[in-house]
Formats: sequence, structure tokens, C-alpha cells
Amino acid sequence: MNTSILNKSIQDFITKNSGVSITTLALQKNPFPELEWVSILNQIEAKSKAKDKLPTWFSTENIIYPSKISVEQTSSEKTASYKASLISGKTLIDLTGGFGVDDYYFSKKFKVVAHCEINEDLSAIVKHNFKQLDVKNCFCYADDSANILNEAESGFKWDWIYIDPSRRNDAKGKVFMLKDCLPNVPESLDFYFEKADSILIKTAPLLDISAGLSELKFVKNIHIIALENEVKELLFEIHNQYRGEITIKTANILKDKIETFEFVLGEADYPSYHLPQKYLYEPNSAIMKSGGFDEVSTSFNINKLHKHSHLYTSDDLIDFPGRTFEIEKLLSYGKNDMKTALLNQQANVTTRNFPDTVENIRKKWKIKNGGNVYCFFTTDKNDNKIVLICRKIT
Repeated sequence: MNTSILNKSIQDFITKNSGVSITTLALQKNPFPELEWVSILNQIEAKSKAKDKLPTWFSTENIIYPSKISVEQTSSEKTASYKASLISGKTLIDLTGGFGVDDYYFSKKFKVVAHCEINEDLSAIVKHNFKQLDVKNCFCYADDSANILNEAESGFKWDWIYIDPSRRNDAKGKVFMLKDCLPNVPESLDFYFEKADSILIKTAPLLDISAGLSELKFVKNIHIIALENEVKELLFEIHNQYRGEITIKTANILKDKIETFEFVLGEADYPSYHLPQKYLYEPNSAIMKSGGFDEVSTSFNINKLHKHSHLYTSDDLIDFPGRTFEIEKLLSYGKNDMKTALLNQQANVTTRNFPDTVENIRKKWKIKNGGNVYCFFTTDKNDNKIVLICRKIT
């Protein structure tokens, strides 16, 4: 860690140029020849990326940033804060600490947090930043987390282990299966359970839930966290020797609220089906990731359009975790209806369980993107291809 970056003039320059194009700045002469220009540019670029994602870091003086990739890969403050609300206790050890955003929020819920980071420079940066952020109960260890776990007193157990295994494998490149990540969590589970009875594992958002369950044991809860309708984190919560039902808990973090929905895996009642009624509902991305499509129908007492469409309908308006629309017109997907209603029109197009793509539909019917009209190309319960022309309800 190069502390010369903390020179007041350099810090003022970084703050002043936050948000400025790095390509433009790179052409300028370095005003601080005592420090490599690329190091200053890296701080500017990383701080610019932190403005919306990490506002606490952005607004705190004398923060040192690692590479922009580390900032891009770290949790956002919103997801880290929500994640910290899921667990609590006295002690937590983070086996893959990274930039420390998760641990900053865990430190608000635990008396002691251990941040393990094998990269010595990154560990030093996090230790410095925690001082600037006035975090007093988070301790940084620049070592392999396995060594830190083994160095604890005989018989000591952490309340929680948190781990976000690296999805970069030297031999395989970018990976998703837990066994291919570093460290190999499935292979190390028995060792981890010697050190803690509760473990929270962050995996790739793209990991299939059934694939994660096939690699892990003692799973109690699976958390799916979306931010502004984009799935950001998939978390497996496991407890030593737990063998009960598995609950899937979804959260979609929006600007003014958090949409939540949960269900017990494998306990769905039979959903009901109906032709389009007055209102149409599209689940948020966290629910879509969960696969709990039948559970949505039974929990909210609304009807599915088709087994594979994952769109829902009702005559009475309900508060729904996703987008809600009023259906203004129902069309059969045919040449005459399409020419009359949508040819050369402007609309937002979505397909669900439909044989054609959005791109092809736009091209075929010359539909311009945007506007206040929302068109869903889908299939109804009688296997008819239909188009629902809707108005969004905010």
C-alpha cells in the first residue's frame, strides 16, 4: 500500500476529478511526478465507481481504493446492509474479505469480525480504510483463512463463517460451480464445521439453485438478493447437522422499499390457471431466479396464464412483488390483429413462453422501443399465442 497517495494535494485532485473520463486524464501530464500517474488514475477511476455503489466510502476522506476490478466485484452497500440483517451473533470470520464492504456492515451486528485476505496489499488497504470509517471491532489478517481458523484457541468456535469464494480459477478461468471456486467450499465443509456451526456462502448469481444444493449439505435457507430488479447475490445459509425444510427467501431492493417473498422448497400447492383477466403481474427478478412460480400463484391467490409463462392475472388489484399492469387489449397473435394494433407503433415488448424473440418481433412489425404501452407476447392456458397490450400501474 502506497501511503503517499494520501497527500492532501493528491487527495484533493482525486476528489476534484472523480467522474472525469480516465481516457481524457491519461493524456494529461502528471502534476505529481513523485507518484506514478497510473496509480492516481486508478484511484480516480475506482472512486468514481464507488460514488453510487459505495457512498460511505466515497464521502469519507482519505479512503484508499484497490484496483477498479476489486471495486466492481465487491458487494454494494445496499446488498451488504441487507445481508448483514440476515444473521447476528458475537463473532464472525470472513474467509475471503476482499475490499471489506460486507464486514463493515457485519461489524454493526457482531461484537468481533475477522477480515481474512491473503493479498497483503489489499488487507493493508482495508485496515487503513476501517480506521477512516471508525470501525473498531473488525480485525484484518493478511493470511490464508485456513491458517487463521487453525490458530484459534482449542475448542473455540466462531458464531458464523462467511465466505465468498473466488470464481476465478487458474486452470478453468471464470467458473460457477462451488467445487471449481477458490477455496473449494464443498471439499472444506467438514473442516469449517469444526470451527463454526453456522456458515453463510455467497455464490455466483448465475449458479443454479439445484446445483448448489447438490454440492452442499445442511442447507436451511437460500437467500436471493436483487438490486433494482437485477439479481446480485445468491446466498446459502447452512447449519451443522440441519436436516429440516429448506426455505427460499427473495428480496428485491428498490429505492423506496424492499420487495420480499419466501416459500418452503417443494411444498407448493397446485396453482390455478385462467385466461387473462383485468390485471397482469410479472414477478421481480429475485422471484424469477427462485423458481417458485407455483408458490406465487398460491401465496397471492392469483392465476397463472400458463404453466410455463410465469405471468399472473386477477380481476382484483393486489400489492405484488414485481411489475403490475392493467390489461387494455387482448390480441390473438395473427397477421390481421398485429397489423391493426401494433404495426409501426411504439411499445415496450416482453416475451414469456413465446416462440419468437423480442428483436424479431420488433423487426417484423416495425415496433419502435419505448413509450407508455407495454406488450406481452405469451401463451395462454389453452396454448394459444396471444398479445396483451397493457398500461403499467405504478
